[in-house]
Amino acid sequence: MGGGGKIPYPKEVWSPAGGWYAQPANWKANTAIIGAAVIGIVAATWSLSAEREHRDKMPEPGRFFPSRYWSKQIIEHERQQKNES
Repeated sequence: MGGGGKIPYPKEVWSPAGGWYAQPANWKANTAIIGAAVIGIVAATWSLSAEREHRDKMPEPGRFFPSRYWSKQIIEHERQQKNES
């Protein structure tokens, strides 16, 4: 019962990824570093995009519009309309 032992593999094979059954000792730290870098790049891109977003026509009040929460132009427009009324 049980399907047998580990699959035999050649010991002399080298690959950049580490070969069969590779699990480097520091894989958790490497994954955390890459994850933090990806999150940082996404956050910077998102922020730059929100700053540069321009709309000729503003969305109707009360209508669901996701970028309403981060677009500086839409936030300022809604703040001005709230002050006028």
